[in-house]
This record gives sequence, C-alpha cells and structure tokens, in this order.
Amino acid sequence: MSDDNSNEELRPRKMRGVAFPKAKYGVILAIIIIIIVNLFYYKETIFSFFK
Repeated sequence: MSDDNSNEELRPRKMRGVAFPKAKYGVILAIIIIIIVNLFYYKETIFSFFK
C-alpha cells in the first residue's frame, strides 16, 4: 500500500493533464533567446568588427 502512495504523482490534481516539456528544451530556448536579444542590442558593435 505504501508503494502506491509513493508512486502517485506529486503534481496538483488540476495540473496532471498538462504536458510539461523537458527541462533541457527550456535551457536551449533560453540560450537562443539570450543570443537573439544580444544580437539585436549589440548588432552595430558586432558588425563594426567585420569592417
């Protein structure tokens, strides 16, 4: 009986049907967003190195 309780989902009842993405996809998405934002803000500085 205690095995059934330990295997039970720890998420709240209303959130059990929600599919959560893997954490590594969130990390990859965060890195991509940071790179894009930095390219947007520092594009003149970056392109000045190529001149």
